[in-house]
Amino acid sequence: MSSTTSLYRSILCELRKSAVSPRPERSRAIITHLREALTNPRISQAQRQQDALNALTFLHSQRSYEELLVRYNPLHDMTPEERVKATARRVGLDVPVEAEEDSLKNS
Repeated sequence: MSSTTSLYRSILCELRKSAVSPRPERSRAIITHLREALTNPRISQAQRQQDALNALTFLHSQRSYEELLVRYNPLHDMTPEERVKATARRVGLDVPVEAEEDSLKNS
């Protein structure tokens, strides 16, 4: 049981590291389902440990993927307009200012 417990704690630690929202706002459903899966008597101990190890590997890989995405693709979390402006700045250009509809109707 100690290895399952240590895997459970590692999963909780990985969930904490990859969390986007502050702790009080996080859903308890993930932890509840995880605890139920790791204490389910119908599943063998070896299968529970394998499932916990798979979950831990997935969470760690997902967090690493997000870190690499931010590092090597800094435009991934921008809106399309911001992405166009940033790309234009990268090559030394500025995006022209668009005219507003009200000024077009009055002229």
